[in-house]
Amino acid sequence: MAMSKAEEVHTKTEALVAGGMSKADAFKKLAAEYGQPVNSIRGSYYSFTSGKGNGKGRPRRRETTPENALADARAALERSIQAIDREVEAADDRASEAVTEAKAMKESAADRKQAITDRLEALK
Repeated sequence: MAMSKAEEVHTKTEALVAGGMSKADAFKKLAAEYGQPVNSIRGSYYSFTSGKGNGKGRPRRRETTPENALADARAALERSIQAIDREVEAADDRASEAVTEAKAMKESAADRKQAITDRLEALK
């Protein structure tokens, strides 16, 4: 049976992470490879991780028992932990992008200032 995109993304991400790459960098690499936004790749990865993309659905229940209620509560808390991990990774991505943007702005500041100064001088 063919591998779903989510499974493929998950497998490739895990291989890159096992090779020493951060998960955020693995998502960026795969996004470039697939020609898709980083968030799409991240979503595919986590949809497979959470069971949406791996063909394992939740079984249908006819009644709620104390055991089922406890299992549901535990699963909700575990999903919350995964959500925190995704939030931290997203924040790391945003911080990395901000650092890159700040560096580019600093590097081009002198040239931009000079261009404006030249134009001001031309107006005199």
